[in-house]
Amino acid sequence: MKNIKIIEVKSEIGAGTRGASLGVDAIKIAALDFMSNFFVHFPTEAIETENKLLFEPIESPYAKRIKGTVNMYERISKSVCETVKANWFPVLLSGDHSTAGATIAGLKMAHPKSKLGVIWIDAHADLHTPYTTPSGNMHGMPLATAIAEDNLDCKVHELDEQTTGMWNALKNIGKIAPKVLPEDIVFISLRDYEKEEDYLIKQYGMKVITTNEVRRKGPENISRSVFRYLSDCDYIYVSFDVDSLDASISKGTGTPVSNGLREREAEDLIAKFMQHRKICCFEITEVNPTLDRENLMAEIAFNILQRSVNVLMMN
Repeated sequence: MKNIKIIEVKSEIGAGTRGASLGVDAIKIAALDFMSNFFVHFPTEAIETENKLLFEPIESPYAKRIKGTVNMYERISKSVCETVKANWFPVLLSGDHSTAGATIAGLKMAHPKSKLGVIWIDAHADLHTPYTTPSGNMHGMPLATAIAEDNLDCKVHELDEQTTGMWNALKNIGKIAPKVLPEDIVFISLRDYEKEEDYLIKQYGMKVITTNEVRRKGPENISRSVFRYLSDCDYIYVSFDVDSLDASISKGTGTPVSNGLREREAEDLIAKFMQHRKICCFEITEVNPTLDRENLMAEIAFNILQRSVNVLMMN
């Protein structure tokens, strides 16, 4: 039976829309509304945030609040690494997706000699860099930090020395770079990304599974093909951004996109993934209750969380 530890990251400095830092508590409120004592069962660690930076001027326009992001990466990677080394299974509830790069770093630091795979369930590729970003928001960059990619072939911005130094620090957290090879990332329900990200996906031949493919083949077949594809990996991390769900249900997130997964499709697929012995970490991110009606997004996230953890504990 897996020992599960919940790591709460109420950080939203990487997002463009305010409110994602409230997502973790919104999920806990959903649990209470369902009269579930889920959160009583597991030890929980809350990571100190840098959200005070939201009230300060932005120093790096192409990597907004990157200084705070570096601090978050150091704290989260340390926590995840220690959690894994103590034989706990980390379940992360995070505000915005920028910190997923830190989760990946922590997993790699715990197993530096092992090969890590990533299942990225998200409408977006999150492969931008400060050189290519259209927004400057760090939640569009975590996978670029994980694969240690600048994407200079598609460069549109010149960076100042300080931003360059901090970006390099993010890529090298844990003194390991890259943490993941691009070909060991599987995107699911990816449908809203820019040409600079598409360039990397094509350059590295990264695997993309569309929403229609999930619907056509079903969770069992998708899960089997993903694990076959990642068969060389020793450990696999699953990151679930709620904007992978269809915009008709994912109102409570900063970046909803149509033609996404239905609630049940996401839940069944993640439950299938959780049955696999190589899964080493699960993360749910980008719930923003300030954009929601009646906490619906958090309720969906909680249902997925609860079922995933139940499956984990049975396997």
